[in-house]
Amino acid sequence: MTISWQLLGDPGRDNALLARVDSGQGVERLLFDCGEGCLSALSHAEILAINHLFFSHLHMDHLGGFDSLFRRTYNRLSPPNRIWGPPETTRILHHRFQGFLYNLHHRQTGTWRVTDIFPDCQKTARFELSEAFEILHEEETAAKGSLVLETERYTVEAFALDHNTPSLGYLLREKPRWNVDPARMQAMGLPPGAWVKALKDPLSGQTELEIAGRRYDLTALREALLIETPGDSLAYLTDFRMDTQTRESLAERLKGCQTVVCESQYRHADRELAAKNYHLTATDAAQLALEAEVGALILFHLSDRYTRAERQELLREAQAIFPNTRFPDHWQI
Repeated sequence: MTISWQLLGDPGRDNALLARVDSGQGVERLLFDCGEGCLSALSHAEILAINHLFFSHLHMDHLGGFDSLFRRTYNRLSPPNRIWGPPETTRILHHRFQGFLYNLHHRQTGTWRVTDIFPDCQKTARFELSEAFEILHEEETAAKGSLVLETERYTVEAFALDHNTPSLGYLLREKPRWNVDPARMQAMGLPPGAWVKALKDPLSGQTELEIAGRRYDLTALREALLIETPGDSLAYLTDFRMDTQTRESLAERLKGCQTVVCESQYRHADRELAAKNYHLTATDAAQLALEAEVGALILFHLSDRYTRAERQELLREAQAIFPNTRFPDHWQI
């Protein structure tokens, strides 16, 4: 299984991030924010296949494309409709759901669940298309820490940031992968074959494997042959003010993350303006990447105040601190 990603939107415009988690048996799609026009880069089928939408916050440039998503999925039955975001997400989206006329809703079914993520808990509400989304059904309030979502294949963590309003950063981690050690397999005289797939699948439900006419205890065979390797990881950070405490906390949380997609609204020369507007500079993002020892830093969510040449200089400022910094490839800056 691997995590791949696609940055949506152009430089100086609204952006979003689509992550694909491929288990080898299927792909789950996680969308982080939904700016205006961002979904135009995706096919209708891919939009319909989005499993989770995670909002950093609900400012217009992060919410403006939601109607395009909702138009395609408002009556979707599978996959389930799931949205996550900071406090006030449920209240704001309730208005969004009701912003249209529904005159045939009694004949349709469609359920949406929205979760507000607080520092110490998560509150989930349910909305039904058959009720024209009028009623907010309060569901569970779960006392949880940073872990927002856990599946059999991956986890998503959220952490609070300060954008003069609550904003959330997200960390997507693939669970550790198990690979067969070919030297151990050869030493045991085991031939390659379809049994390897069952050996590596913790959900197979099998307790024994038959290989070349001989039966093996699956647990013992896994202990003998499998090697654990860390899974992929991807972080999404946008719209917050960086201070020393925030940088140190994020560096600890993101330690060793493979790819960090991070906003870079301003150049270093405009750092006072960045702090005033609760945003980052390119050098802020690069310093965080350096301290967190991440694999790669991807800069996005640029201010439209800069020319192409100034954006190139913004990138060079970050690269002087953290060399493996770049813009999304399709921006061609």
